[in-house]
Amino acid sequence: MIRRYWNINLEEMMKAGVHFGHGTRKWNPRMAPYISAKRKGIHITNLTRTARFLSEACDLVFDAASRRKQFLIVGTKNKAADSVARAAIRARCHYVNKKWLGGILTNWSTTETRLQKFMDLRMEQKTGRLNRLPKGDAARLKRQLAHLQTYLGGIKYMTGLPDIVIIVDQQEEHTALRECITLGIPTICLIDTNCDPDLADISIPANDDAIASIRLILNKLVFAICEGRSSYIRNP
Repeated sequence: MIRRYWNINLEEMMKAGVHFGHGTRKWNPRMAPYISAKRKGIHITNLTRTARFLSEACDLVFDAASRRKQFLIVGTKNKAADSVARAAIRARCHYVNKKWLGGILTNWSTTETRLQKFMDLRMEQKTGRLNRLPKGDAARLKRQLAHLQTYLGGIKYMTGLPDIVIIVDQQEEHTALRECITLGIPTICLIDTNCDPDLADISIPANDDAIASIRLILNKLVFAICEGRSSYIRNP
């Protein structure tokens, strides 16, 4: 895999607060190699290492996108949800930005059934059939449609397991990460100072609580994905 230049700027990361970790009492000792200092009771992430692993992740997703691989971006906490949806839509990726429903990946046959039900209900709504049903039945199906839209709307066009999963918060998305590990799906994970850096295939040490930090990391990754997709179009 050819290494590329992704314009990962340390000053830009500092402005986004990527280097701020958790309090020194709330940390995982395995993160020690990724921590450069302590300041006012919090750990400071080594941004040189962040840049290195982010660059490796960008190389990986570029290469995968150039081979038409499919991506899933997962980030369900409030601070990440909007950034995840915007990034995924921009790069034509699947995404989950609300509650992760256990078994989305490991029980894929059930997920497929839910997705088919979702698409059927969307079609019934679009054609007006729902409005022609008795009020009670229509209300029940509309509630079901709203539920499916909330939790599965970002993966409604996913026809199989993703090739790579990008996870914004390892602690928050531990169920999704475990499903990927079980299935052998490669993962890229943002890890704060309270995380285990050995769980994901590529761990990017970064502040996973600040919106600006999350947005910056995702923007770099989706830019690389978009570049990879363009590379495929130019060289079919």
